Amino acid sequence: MVRGRALAHCGLVLLSLWLCIQSVPISVDKTNEKPQKEELEPPQSAETGLHYDRYLREVIEFLEKDPHFKEKLKNANMDDIKSGKLSKELDFVHHNFRTKLDELKREEMNRLRMLIKAKHDIQGGNGWKVDHQALLKQFEHLNHMNPNTFEVVDLDRLIKSATKDLENYDKDRHEEFKKYEMIKEHERRERLKTMPEEDRKKEEEHYEELKKKHADHPKVHHPGSRDQLKEVWQEADGLDPEDFDPKTFFKMHDSNGDGFLDESELEALFTKELEKVYNPENEEDDMVEMEEERLRMREHVMNEVDTNKDRLVSLNEFMAATKKDEFLEKDEWETLDNNPLYTEEELREFEQHLTNEENDISKKAVELQRQREELERKQEELNAQKLGLQQVNKEHKQSLHLLKDSRWKNIQKTLLLVSASKFELHYAGKSQQHQRLRDRYVKYLLNEMIKVTLLYDQTLRKHAVLKCWLL
Repeated sequence: MVRGRALAHCGLVLLSLWLCIQSVPISVDKTNEKPQKEELEPPQSAETGLHYDRYLREVIEFLEKDPHFKEKLKNANMDDIKSGKLSKELDFVHHNFRTKLDELKREEMNRLRMLIKAKHDIQGGNGWKVDHQALLKQFEHLNHMNPNTFEVVDLDRLIKSATKDLENYDKDRHEEFKKYEMIKEHERRERLKTMPEEDRKKEEEHYEELKKKHADHPKVHHPGSRDQLKEVWQEADGLDPEDFDPKTFFKMHDSNGDGFLDESELEALFTKELEKVYNPENEEDDMVEMEEERLRMREHVMNEVDTNKDRLVSLNEFMAATKKDEFLEKDEWETLDNNPLYTEEELREFEQHLTNEENDISKKAVELQRQREELERKQEELNAQKLGLQQVNKEHKQSLHLLKDSRWKNIQKTLLLVSASKFELHYAGKSQQHQRLRDRYVKYLLNEMIKVTLLYDQTLRKHAVLKCWLL
């Protein structure tokens, strides 16, 4: 429901601006117009599911505020919008709004830069080949060559990108649902393989019973047919079916009064039909399938009624459809149960794809485990080396303390000998021979002191190098 409203509101981007538009007298002379004083805070609107959804909705809201652009849009046709003719009217939008649009574009550019950087880092970090073309497609909805100001080319690109993306949106949803159904069936079959024979038979019988129970429901009218609309007229609106009037019905269900039935308003008409088939309290009913059924109904009505393909149903289109033979359709609508989404061959291919993915994941898991064990082994080696070096460092410290003590003992001993020599010489006389002996002995003692000091200094340097290496 929410995405349906979003698609209707933003289906062709600026086409959504037709919603809630009232005729406003304007003056094309913008020089005499006073600036807007209101705070430019965009109101909340429905999400589109596009990756640039917030940027899209904010641009729409602010362009909707400009009277001149609103009036031009009101008189524009689809060709003007798609060809870019309407985008040129951006030049006449008030400066106050243009400034805000510039700000919105800069914010979007920053968001995309951060997004692409994150994707690039993740892919590069995992060794994957970076798809630069896919990354650049993130910028298709704006002109990234001019990151600072919102210009005509930005509006034109936004219109074209949103038009293309939203046209493919339903197709992508169908593919996602098909994948969902195949995964569900694959898991069911895999679960059966693990069961004993007796339990498997019971499970199969229960499954078939649920299918029959789900298929047993009241008749589902063709969406958009007279019978289907009359049922809504009677049960939802509480009116007499004999008084059914298509024009009155249209106006009653044009909930926003804009003169169009958008996709969300159309989907609301199918609720009564869907409730015949799906009940959230029933085990056999899947609510994901219900939303897919709603999407199929809406697409069917749009293909039959929306003649100009603007994703909106006007009153004229609605009234013209009531005059067609299809409006009197009496056949029952074929639900998803009667329309298989995939063949057995497609399911086998999908299961093979899943198997290949599982094998790839297993190989990567084995490789990661091998790398982990290798890292753990290297860590153990490093820890052993660290312990060895710490032991060597400890022994060096002990040797250093011993050497230090030995050095000071030798120095003290030398000083004592020198003192004793001086004392002896003082009392033994001062003959020249005695003085020469004294000088030679003192010189010998000094040389020994120098050797001890150098040895101590070398040991200190080795200890410092070892300590730095350990750190």
